[in-house]
Amino acid sequence: MTRIEILGPGDVATLLNVAEHVFDHPVRQELITEFLGDPRHHLAVAVEKERVVGFASAVHYVHPDKLPELWINEMGVAPDHQRKGLGKKLLRALFALGRELGCGEAWVLTERTNRAATQLYSSLGGFEPPDETVMFSFLLDEA
Repeated sequence: MTRIEILGPGDVATLLNVAEHVFDHPVRQELITEFLGDPRHHLAVAVEKERVVGFASAVHYVHPDKLPELWINEMGVAPDHQRKGLGKKLLRALFALGRELGCGEAWVLTERTNRAATQLYSSLGGFEPPDETVMFSFLLDEA
């Protein structure tokens, strides 16, 4: 049975046992500690037999003129656990947390060509804004 958990500062050990291809790179204990220690960073994980087989991460942030928002940063599910509903469960857990935090909206970016992601987000009620949005990236070590 796979369970979904929202990790906190005391859960560093949970992320030391991760299935292959869940994260882009091997996890590092010092980065886990920093991430989980930041109260605005959130991590939902899917755990099966004490091994993390999926995750979704988010950041909530506040503004001086509107409700807090929840930005879904990224997610990953081990290949042998994909297409089993874990992505939906992970996102729903983050959405519930966002509501608890008073967030008025959650949002995520993906490539239009990423059919799996666009289908997942649409199935959860996500919608594309009617205007074209453009994202710019800045390499801060060169700016």
